[in-house]
Amino acid sequence: MNGLLSILIVTHNRLPELKKTIENLLPLLKNSWVELVICDDFSKDGTFEFIKQKYPSVILIRNERRRGYIYSRNFLLNNTEAKYAISLDDDSHIVNIDSIKGVINYFDRKPNCAVLALRIFWGINKPDNNLSLEEPHRVKSFVGCGHIWRTSAWHQIPDYPEWFKFYGEEDFAAFHLFKRELEVHYYPDILIHHRVDIKSRKKNKDYIQRTRRSLRSGWYLYLMFYPKRLIPKRMVYSIWVQLKNKVFQGDLKALIGMKLALFDLLYHFFCLHRNSSRLDINEFKIYSSLSDTKIYWTLKK
Repeated sequence: MNGLLSILIVTHNRLPELKKTIENLLPLLKNSWVELVICDDFSKDGTFEFIKQKYPSVILIRNERRRGYIYSRNFLLNNTEAKYAISLDDDSHIVNIDSIKGVINYFDRKPNCAVLALRIFWGINKPDNNLSLEEPHRVKSFVGCGHIWRTSAWHQIPDYPEWFKFYGEEDFAAFHLFKRELEVHYYPDILIHHRVDIKSRKKNKDYIQRTRRSLRSGWYLYLMFYPKRLIPKRMVYSIWVQLKNKVFQGDLKALIGMKLALFDLLYHFFCLHRNSSRLDINEFKIYSSLSDTKIYWTLKK
């Protein structure tokens, strides 16, 4: 794995979506300085065999047992020799691939920039047009399904914590980058199409699990990075918002998810203490003044 730009994808039993992603990336892969690396996390739907036969130029890695999404992302980032690494979900792709060359120039002009948080459109169908009048700027953090690492910066911070289990690991990395005076920049010139229906997730079987992991990751971050005197107020407010906006509105699944998240917080309490890298009040004020993480891009009508 030693191209100038490496596209890193972790997949597990989602071959139909992965096929769409690869097909959309093929024009970009014609460039000799771009490589695609796929980690198959012990899929049982024929993913490994299909990719190996259909796309022999793809660098293919297979876990011989299920290792998990975060383990696999750590492995890919730790082993790539590319100068820059794009992290994509297996149900995401780059819409305007011609804009990718601008990334190299941007990193060259911004030596303190460690990660580019890309513009992300969430929806089954891609937007009617790709234009955006937004300008690149510094933000707090980034989203897992579409961002680009300067790999030298990745090696300056701890790996994503596997016990976060899918939510919050990017914020964990962003806090550590902030402590090292490295920056995350929102880069709207590149649009990622994340082919999911957000509104339908509440009806999915994993809604409780997603609620649990989302809540606990936020609480983990409070205990690991926030000044101690701010933590109680933040925790109480977070719980109140869940009760007011979900539980008191009849969403009992959210209540179950919240209870499980509180259990996880207690279970990992000593681990959180050991891995804390707390901001002082002045650092926290600077961090809080940064623009919020850009999660959803909506086409302006």
